[in-house]
Amino acid sequence: MKILAVSDHESSYLWDYYTPGRLDDIDLILSCGDLKPHYLSFLATFAHCPVLYVHGNHDGRYEEDPPLGCICIDGMLYEHQGVRIVGLGGSMRYNGGPFQYTEGQMRRRAMRLAPRICFKGGFDILLTHSPGRDMVPCTDLAHTGFQTFNQMLDKYRPALFLHGHTHMNYGRGIRREQRYGDTRVVNSYERCLVEL
Repeated sequence: MKILAVSDHESSYLWDYYTPGRLDDIDLILSCGDLKPHYLSFLATFAHCPVLYVHGNHDGRYEEDPPLGCICIDGMLYEHQGVRIVGLGGSMRYNGGPFQYTEGQMRRRAMRLAPRICFKGGFDILLTHSPGRDMVPCTDLAHTGFQTFNQMLDKYRPALFLHGHTHMNYGRGIRREQRYGDTRVVNSYERCLVEL
């Protein structure tokens, strides 16, 4: 399965300089948040596959202007062609805005999904906005990752963990890809193609 992962910054390659057929071989588009709703709607219009998303910490505008033709899987387990995807958007709470959570709140969100995850026998992709704790060299509260995600990776060992939130230009220590145990971790800032 070929997955286009996007987050945080609209890709001019996919938007401003789009050419017909550019998305034809994509099987699934996954957004890790903080993208303009019209950008996701644009991708949904030209892609021949679902566009699934979770909320970023700057996506309060989605409440009034949601991306059309897209599916919000924030707080859900969604299955597409046998691939089980858990969506948990938002960032660490730093100023009380929408889609910001304390560690305890994120843990409770994950626990609400546990019965469905158990029923499905686990999941294949964890789709979030924030990274896991200590996965990126950012020490400010807004970009601190959630320990809850690390615990989910430890317990369920999914094949893929897609996140955004930590832009590639935040510093040389920000990596596009790394491993966490058995899981491939991908920072989907702007756009990234991933094979599953």
